[in-house]
Amino acid sequence: MQISFAASGAKTPSGSWVVGATEGAELQAAAVRADKASGGVLSRGLKVSRFTGKSGQFLEVLAPAGLSVSRILLVGLGKPETLDEKALETIGAQIAARLQTLGERSAVFDIEASKGVKAKAAEIAAHLAFGAKLRSYTFDKYRTKNLDEYKKHLAQISVLSRDAAAATRAYAGLGAVADGIFLARDLVNEPPNILYPAEFARRVKALSKLGLKVEVLGEAEMKKQGFGALLGVGQGSARESQLVVMQWSHGKKNAAPIALVGKGVCFDSGGLSLKPGSGMMGMKGDMGGAAAVTGAMMALASRKAKVNAVGVIGLVENMPDGGAIRPDDVLTSLSGQTIEVLNTDAEGRLVLADALTYTQRRFKPKCLIDLATLTGAIVQALGFEHAGVFSNDDRLVERLIDAGRFTGERVWRLPLDPFYDKMIRSKIADVKNIGGANSGSITAAQFLKRFIEDGQVWAHLDIAGVAWQDGEQKVQIPSWGTGWGVRLLNRLVKENFET
Repeated sequence: MQISFAASGAKTPSGSWVVGATEGAELQAAAVRADKASGGVLSRGLKVSRFTGKSGQFLEVLAPAGLSVSRILLVGLGKPETLDEKALETIGAQIAARLQTLGERSAVFDIEASKGVKAKAAEIAAHLAFGAKLRSYTFDKYRTKNLDEYKKHLAQISVLSRDAAAATRAYAGLGAVADGIFLARDLVNEPPNILYPAEFARRVKALSKLGLKVEVLGEAEMKKQGFGALLGVGQGSARESQLVVMQWSHGKKNAAPIALVGKGVCFDSGGLSLKPGSGMMGMKGDMGGAAAVTGAMMALASRKAKVNAVGVIGLVENMPDGGAIRPDDVLTSLSGQTIEVLNTDAEGRLVLADALTYTQRRFKPKCLIDLATLTGAIVQALGFEHAGVFSNDDRLVERLIDAGRFTGERVWRLPLDPFYDKMIRSKIADVKNIGGANSGSITAAQFLKRFIEDGQVWAHLDIAGVAWQDGEQKVQIPSWGTGWGVRLLNRLVKENFET
């Protein structure tokens, strides 16, 4: 979908004319103009409808003869004081969804600042456009029949603003984030016979055109270095495991980077601790953490962020052949710590253990954040609205919470405590990979903490409940894969780490 910005008052030759009203059916100036130009059709429509201007309400009228537009769409904006950037993005997505349902091909958004709205004119335009862009996402590359049923015809939106130049500049950064989100969604949505570790790595390599430095370590190199935990997970698969490193170095010279580490289990059968059939469906998305890191690094590079950042993703398949690791096996991790594997379906933490060690030892980051669809226990605790965050640094948690409030990708802190650490003590090795039936997301985080070196600022995000959506789709996320984490990480970097 193409998005452009133009000065207020500009005309469009066709498509829908989208105007706004605040709560109480108070028409904005553009809506008053539309009403006058159409001979009062909006005023008459208000008298015979239930439209009150509440957020998400619509009043649609076909344009009378003499107007070049096809219809006028009045959208409810709610109370002016609630129109922050997140609310504007939701409204933009709602408008796009409505226009897609109508089969519209083009539209003009003519929505302005009302009294009481804190956002500036340029911000209103940019965030309305961003919401519409997020709604435009599709993943239909494998459909061969009834294509028109799934096609989104809305191809062009022009957003009017009193400061179109500033809106264009503001949207440039948001558009880069949207591209990163779309990449993350694509990666999560791809079937596992298409997106296996080597193919994932190939797609990341393609991002080098944006200025990212991308390296790929294969199994031979990882074996040489001692990636015993990560390679242990992948040894039951016919697909070779990979470690992909992305570097973006546009901050202060020689300044320590912020590091992002993602779990990339491209398919998780559970290994020899085999999942039941119903539990195996959707496990193509067990690389949601790696997808988020990849999308975030793409966003930083696309918008030329002034930061030093590193993204590291461990890519494996967890499969149950004769060479797979067994319950009771002991693996030696890159850190040198030994791990007793009691359940091969607790594999993501093994991948992260080596990826975290590698990242710390090579890059010595100022801040380290890992993302992983790690535990079903986090879904039991927080459902599908929050990711769990565990950290050894209060300030980093506060920054993540703030970024989550702003972007809508919310996080909730859970504890790390020596009591839970006792639950992963092994009788024969340094640590075991499960802690029992209780506190599953906490003991998983305690396991990862064993691989965080002294003095390293670190946070772990368990995104198992938010990386995909099996139920009702959110208006800005019209697909199974959500791309969760790209906006959060971009906001965190933008507000706290850019020079």
